[in-house]
Amino acid sequence: MRLRVVFFIGLWLPFMASAGSLPIPEQGPALRLQGSNTIGAALGPAVVRGLMEDQGLLRVSSEITGRDNEQRIVGQTVDGRRVVVDIAAHGSSTGFAALKQGNADLAASSRPIKDGELKELSSLGDLKSPSAEQVIAIDGLAIILHPQNPLRQLDTVQLARIFSGEVKTWETVSGVGGPIHLYARDEQSGTYDTFKELVLGRQGKRLDPSTRRFESSEQLSDAVSQDPQGIGFIGLPYVRQAKALAIVDGDSQPMLPLNNLIATEDYPLSRRLFFYLPPQATNPWAEALVAFTQSDKGQAIVAANGFIAQTVQAMAVTPNALMPEGYQALSRHAQRLTVNFRFEEGSASLDNKAHQDLGRVLDYIKQHGKTDRRVTLVGFGDAKDDPARADLLSKLRAMAVRRELVKYGVALREVRGFGALMPVAANSEDEGRVKNRRVEVWVY
Repeated sequence: MRLRVVFFIGLWLPFMASAGSLPIPEQGPALRLQGSNTIGAALGPAVVRGLMEDQGLLRVSSEITGRDNEQRIVGQTVDGRRVVVDIAAHGSSTGFAALKQGNADLAASSRPIKDGELKELSSLGDLKSPSAEQVIAIDGLAIILHPQNPLRQLDTVQLARIFSGEVKTWETVSGVGGPIHLYARDEQSGTYDTFKELVLGRQGKRLDPSTRRFESSEQLSDAVSQDPQGIGFIGLPYVRQAKALAIVDGDSQPMLPLNNLIATEDYPLSRRLFFYLPPQATNPWAEALVAFTQSDKGQAIVAANGFIAQTVQAMAVTPNALMPEGYQALSRHAQRLTVNFRFEEGSASLDNKAHQDLGRVLDYIKQHGKTDRRVTLVGFGDAKDDPARADLLSKLRAMAVRRELVKYGVALREVRGFGALMPVAANSEDEGRVKNRRVEVWVY
């Protein structure tokens, strides 16, 4: 189930000398990575450095280019040849534009590729295929305030009204401090696209034009933490000195952007971070960077940079009265894995991340001796007019995961469906319904 790396040498052969197993161009960068500032500010450079060091390059370091949100990672071969990777982090949409223009080998994005971008880039192959669309980390959009703001939680409807400018004072949402000052990422940002989709768009709202906009995540966070009346949204590693709020979506419980809730994508404003590798790519460094980032070494770098790695772990769940009785019993005797299987929209087929996660879950089950009736799958669904139908569909989704695990010798203890109970997102929109259609993995 692990990504198999195939080096397509093609036109590179006449111009290459080898560093490790990867070829080096005679001129120009070995790799050009463009797109998301969330990824490109720190995580992208960190995994590039990790790959270079893994390839045996020496003196790996960052160079400032003199252009905002751009940098160059440089290493040296044992015979003194310089190896360069260029990184530009101006927003997710710029990565796809660079692929189209032939100015990038790999796009970094903090939101899924849009239908229009997919169509425009069709000449590069299907960028929604499992090999092209690579989830490299999980992030949560944190809603941040000044650290002295006493407010503890908001729901997604309140957020939409605040950021659209309909709610203008803190007193309106049981806070204190007078007029609300809004802070947001710029139009090119995948962070902004995610907030627009998960919060504003679902309520039919638009961002208040008076909002202060930032290309830099760090600058936005620091500005909010210095403004007692400020509120902003930011990727999880950039909370810095600000205070993060608990978020409610529909009938979900209030959730802080905690690691376990983001790893399972239960937190309402969780999101996936992507590398998009064109299927017809001829740059072996791009393929190698994707493979390295998905490896255990790469995921350790993801965690070290403040994002949520996709490494599977078991976590205890404290039972409470809001859980169904059967779920409470499960939580008393078993532990939940930090991964949820989710499905393509309108389909019973596992999505691309779920296919990647199958390998990780299988590794965990086998390494911890859980193959013989030590695993329970628990399915959930979105609300239906017919509760019996919701119950059936939740169990069928769990059965779909069971079929995949059985192929690799896992004997399940139990498969259960809890229907539309315990939603993690509002069922009023497609995005929320997709999040509620999930399968949890529990181990004894």
